[in-house]
Amino acid sequence: MIGLSGVSALATLTLLTPMIAPFDPLQLYVGPALTPPCAAFPLGTDDFGRDVLSRLLYGGRVSLSVGLLAVFIAATTGTLVGAVAGYFGGLVDRLLMSFVDLLLAFPHLLLLITITGLFRLQGVANLVLMVTVLGLTGWMAVARIVRSQVLSLREQEFVQAARALGLGHRRIVFGQILPNALAPVIVYCSLAVGSTMLSEAALSFLGLGVPPPTPTWGVMVNEGRDVLQRAPWIAAFPGLSIVAAVMCFNLLGDGLRDALDPRLRS
Repeated sequence: MIGLSGVSALATLTLLTPMIAPFDPLQLYVGPALTPPCAAFPLGTDDFGRDVLSRLLYGGRVSLSVGLLAVFIAATTGTLVGAVAGYFGGLVDRLLMSFVDLLLAFPHLLLLITITGLFRLQGVANLVLMVTVLGLTGWMAVARIVRSQVLSLREQEFVQAARALGLGHRRIVFGQILPNALAPVIVYCSLAVGSTMLSEAALSFLGLGVPPPTPTWGVMVNEGRDVLQRAPWIAAFPGLSIVAAVMCFNLLGDGLRDALDPRLRS
């Protein structure tokens, strides 16, 4: 319940950001630089006089969008690979799972840093690159989950009946098996959004994510580290926002697991 409420609040703030943000997040010197939190600037200003609250709200939109889009790419890719491997088995299964094991052998963050470091782009192109990289380096776990589900479902009576009726492989996989295999994928995806947002923040903190001045929570933490002693609020508020968002998505995932897992329901 707490996780759902927190995620709902985050989504609401994201949708309402243009209406509730008091300033343009890119506008310089809307107030004196490094102004501490006050009535005019509830979260203070940064070293360029930009309103931290406005940047925090707009940064949340970018960070949440990156997390959701990357997880969608990972879930789609992993579901397709896992379904093919689990349904056909044999050589197809061995080849695909060997490729998955190969990718899993690389540390995830190191893989992200290497790819984003090799292909440095500007503006929206770099944002698209980061979403794509996060998605295409996070599908392996989904593939394993879907494969295990499909392996247990492909010999069930309803699948055998579909084969006896002459249904093709595509209709059996997408119409009969996958609808019964997606519950653990939904749980995993809710957990993965938080970890993906954390990965985006790490890349942005290292200067490999969304380029400034576009605000994301990771970019804001990176911008605040140079003035951390004089103006701790610049990095503190986005840092706390990252922690809160990750916790909310983790709690949501735990709640979905409890609701969708028949063993826990019983």
